[in-house]
Amino acid sequence: MWTRIQVFFREHFTTFRAIILGFVLLIAAGAILLCLPFAAADGQAVSFVDALFTSTSASCVTGLVLFETGVKWSLFGKIVILVLIQIGGLGVVTAVVAAQVLRGKRIGIVSRLTMQDAVSAPQTGGIIRFTLFFLSVTFLIEGIGALLLSFVFMREFGFLKGAGYAVFHSVSAFCNAGFDILGTSESFASLAAYRSSVLVNLVIILLIVIGGLGFTTWRDLLDCHFHLKKLRLQSKIILSMTVILITLPFLFFYFLEFAEAQGSERVLAALFQAVTPRTAGFSTVDYGKMSEPSLLLSIVLMMTGGAPGSTAGGFKVTTLAVIILSARAVTNKNTDAVCFRRRLDEETIHRAAALVTVYVCMLLAGTLILSISEQLPVLACMFECASALGTVGLTTGITPGLHTLGKLLLCAFMFFGRAGGLTISYAIVIGHNRTPRRYPPEKVTVG
Repeated sequence: MWTRIQVFFREHFTTFRAIILGFVLLIAAGAILLCLPFAAADGQAVSFVDALFTSTSASCVTGLVLFETGVKWSLFGKIVILVLIQIGGLGVVTAVVAAQVLRGKRIGIVSRLTMQDAVSAPQTGGIIRFTLFFLSVTFLIEGIGALLLSFVFMREFGFLKGAGYAVFHSVSAFCNAGFDILGTSESFASLAAYRSSVLVNLVIILLIVIGGLGFTTWRDLLDCHFHLKKLRLQSKIILSMTVILITLPFLFFYFLEFAEAQGSERVLAALFQAVTPRTAGFSTVDYGKMSEPSLLLSIVLMMTGGAPGSTAGGFKVTTLAVIILSARAVTNKNTDAVCFRRRLDEETIHRAAALVTVYVCMLLAGTLILSISEQLPVLACMFECASALGTVGLTTGITPGLHTLGKLLLCAFMFFGRAGGLTISYAIVIGHNRTPRRYPPEKVTVG
């Protein structure tokens, strides 16, 4: 009997299913802990659905909340949320493998393969060294971020409370979670009080960008000693798209929004809102009061997300780049999609097209369901669904008032966005890869 169970798991329990199971167990554990009466500041236990929503949001580093985090949860509840953010940002598999490494245990080939899929590493060779690099860089950057933020928070809240606030927001920013313990439920702008603070804005922005670039990109930069021409194609695409997706939205927000702000405050507001939709979730303005064009642009940024193997969600900047390059090749009647004098293979283009199609279909379906079930405007529902799918956490203010169906829908979207569309698809596939039957081709007119 035991032998049959082992054979079953060996044949069917793939690395992708291990990643999915890890997130499911983390979310379940977090929901149970947040259901405890002493997890709430008032001692009144929240419902399981509300605890599940909060645990999913923290584990999937999203940041959508039903309650004001700094008021609703006790110190225990906040610590649980912080731990969920940290593990969710690193990845459950990474956390487990790291614990085994630190305990001196031997890491088998299955764990190495799972780790490779979890962090989108190019190869299994050196995966343990990469894991240690992954952890050391994470804690180093989060520590530096907390130190810089403490100069502001300690002056305002005192030593212990200020240090706690600095650590919480540094971890939340680097993991692209967007949870805060400073925002007010009236404005839904988590860092509105620090809108004009250059230090807080720049530290949070840098933490978001560094976390969203991905560790494979940083490893590549270090290996090449920051010589951009020597970088792998993926790293070049990530860096180029990051610059473009920050610069263009910054110009858009600067000239079309925040007319009431002046000087450096307007620059900071535009820059912060250009960066934060890339799956971070912090905000210094009330998105419920922003114009519809700005909300639509934010939806596009939220769906795009960050880099593969990062703490960010979305269908990733590389996917968007591949789609754009493929479209350019077709419109120019070129056979190949080319970038930085390298040809993109057809499988990558097919995957990118499939991934974007799945995300867009889910966004439209979720928007319709949420709008019909909650009787809310379509654009507000689309914004909330995009925020969940991209694991962003920005809101126009409708999330706290959602009914059970709406909460569960966003939970599913947050889980899908963090685990990844391809990971979930590969986890669903049963059995080994089989060579598909090839049929005669026939052309179909499109366009």
